[in-house]
Amino acid sequence: MPDDLTAGEEKDVASPFELPAEDFRRLGHRMVDRLADYFETIGDIPAAAAYDVAEVRRAVGERGLPEDPEDPAAILDHAFEVIRAYGRHSGHPRSWGYIIGSAAPVGVLAELIMAGLNNNVASGIAYPAASEIEAQTVRWIAELIGYPTDCGGLFTSGGNVANLIGFLVARRDKAGAALRRDGLLGCGAGRLCAYATEEAHTWLDKAADIAGLGTEAIRRVAADGCQRMDLADLERRIAEDRAAGFTPFLLVGSAGTTSTGAVDPLPEMAALARREGLWFHVDGAYGAPAVSARGAPPELAGLREADSLAIDGHKWLFAPLEAGIALVRSRDKHRDTFDFSPSYYDFARVGDAGRAPYYYNYGPQNSRCFRALKMWTILRSVGRRHCIEAIEDNLRLARRLYQAVEETQGLQALTQSLSVTTFRVLPQERQTGRPEDESYLDALNRRTLTLIQEGGEAYLSNAVIDGRYALRACITNFRSREADVLALPGIARAAAARAAAELERETGT
Repeated sequence: MPDDLTAGEEKDVASPFELPAEDFRRLGHRMVDRLADYFETIGDIPAAAAYDVAEVRRAVGERGLPEDPEDPAAILDHAFEVIRAYGRHSGHPRSWGYIIGSAAPVGVLAELIMAGLNNNVASGIAYPAASEIEAQTVRWIAELIGYPTDCGGLFTSGGNVANLIGFLVARRDKAGAALRRDGLLGCGAGRLCAYATEEAHTWLDKAADIAGLGTEAIRRVAADGCQRMDLADLERRIAEDRAAGFTPFLLVGSAGTTSTGAVDPLPEMAALARREGLWFHVDGAYGAPAVSARGAPPELAGLREADSLAIDGHKWLFAPLEAGIALVRSRDKHRDTFDFSPSYYDFARVGDAGRAPYYYNYGPQNSRCFRALKMWTILRSVGRRHCIEAIEDNLRLARRLYQAVEETQGLQALTQSLSVTTFRVLPQERQTGRPEDESYLDALNRRTLTLIQEGGEAYLSNAVIDGRYALRACITNFRSREADVLALPGIARAAAARAAAELERETGT
């Protein structure tokens, strides 16, 4: 006990962590006003800005940890301004570089509730309302895409972890219950291997590494000319592996690849997985919400046959980051993979029969923030019909962009699937196919992309298609309009002209 306090005494001084109610209201109102102005004018600012690291560090402030308190108002103002000034604006109507949706403002307000109430959605006993809302939201997501609503499921940080959960459930299911006790070497499962195309997202490499299989356990199946899995090559690879003593256990389908939005032949893959006794997992982080939309690839319907499925609500369901969702057809298999019940979790003995799942039993996290709340508020405030209509509009805009590029001299449309359109700059005089011209075109398109990103009129990323460097637009944005996509060919041509002039000055070519 400190010398300056006698027994029973307590300093009557507010904690420095506390904020008086009036100050909290004042600062909160100020931040909401600034965000409202930001949403209202987001189309008038650059989609992204050019900067260097030194400039950002100066803006953040290069100094040590403060010893004494600083003014909260000044801190919040500084944070808002520096983050707004130095970064890409994913809600901008021409922000099409990455698969991150524009965040619905009602979801932003839900984040405030989540942080303020600070529920740890691990057990239904401690936070029953939050747990019930997460369970309901999981059912709604399953209903939206036509997946069984009695599935296992939970919210995660994003697609990587949602996919990892599916991978780990598949590993345990195919390796057997002894895996937990004896590990891969002792459970008798043999040398496990998984199948996906080269177009599959890198989450699969991470999962194989984390799960102790190693990346050599991934069999990269050939893709066809549309970047979709070649089923004949898949069957051949499975047969060869069985003959060589390997244990095929997992087939991974893509419901929208990152580079081109390609959708694997999911219905046929589901049937093949059943014949071969493989776990069928679908990475639907990007494309799964489009399954019920008009104009979407019909192959998406095969995701409804998956044993497990990953979705990212912060992609095409317009939730603020983070909002991944893992779905597993068998709730029992899902729980068995992660269920540990130590003595200090006395409530674990209750189980989750008849109530919301105890989510620490369904994933690697014990402490879990209330990610489901923002998705719950968005789905309620928008409704199923408007969710699907927004996706349909993005599909239409991506097709319209492809058409506009085809009609623009000096540009070459390459691929179009889901809401991804890829194209490249292709001057008439370089359409020879000679190696030196292909090398130049790659350099020209790289420089063009950099200039577009730095210019701020739009934000794109890149893809490499059949060895060719391409520009890539992925439209998962409820603010995008046809006028925005029709402006892009002109923006690309102007940037390409500047890029060509810079390359000529630098190389003389």
